[in-house]
Amino acid sequence: MHLFTVFSHPIRSSYPGQVMDAFHEPFHAAGHSVDVLDLHAEGFDPRFTEADHQHFWGGDIPDGIASMHRRVEAADRFAFVFPVYWWSMPAMMKGWIERVFTGGWAYQYGSGVADRGTQPLHGLLPHVPTALIGIGGSKQRTYDKYGYQDAMRTQLDIGVFAYTGITDVESHLIADIEAREHAANRAAGLDEARSIAGSLISPARQPRNA
Repeated sequence: MHLFTVFSHPIRSSYPGQVMDAFHEPFHAAGHSVDVLDLHAEGFDPRFTEADHQHFWGGDIPDGIASMHRRVEAADRFAFVFPVYWWSMPAMMKGWIERVFTGGWAYQYGSGVADRGTQPLHGLLPHVPTALIGIGGSKQRTYDKYGYQDAMRTQLDIGVFAYTGITDVESHLIADIEAREHAANRAAGLDEARSIAGSLISPARQPRNA
């Protein structure tokens, strides 16, 4: 099994980085391979450029995007690990999705660009089990009170992944880890990340439908 993880945090040794490492432990222990796309370390440019716009309307694929497609296509499992910024994923990760989940590769209307807006949508990405792990400093009750976690699921699970054909997606939130006195919460979050990974690679896992 091959896992492709997209990670967004400027400091690799941060708590989100520790969560990612804990998430990878069951994969490594089972002998599976892991490809980590550290967006900051690799210097990915998240800005949607004129070249991206031209590709959106049928032009050539921009430099560097095809290689990202190949990394996605090689995976049997996907994961996205990120700190929650303003009740969503960081702009760096969102920009990666905007540039890499391209028309004609991740989704398509009808038979191509000319049918956009008039013909039905087809998600084109493979039905690969996907885990989203957000790390939030706010308390779980804040997410529950304002419906932030449900809003994130609607925006990401359905609006991004199910839209492109990845309906087997599960979202997880590790919350309330900001203050120093929350060391126990941080330790529990690492255990939760390991548990998420164990479930994701389990032969007994049942597919989910976002």
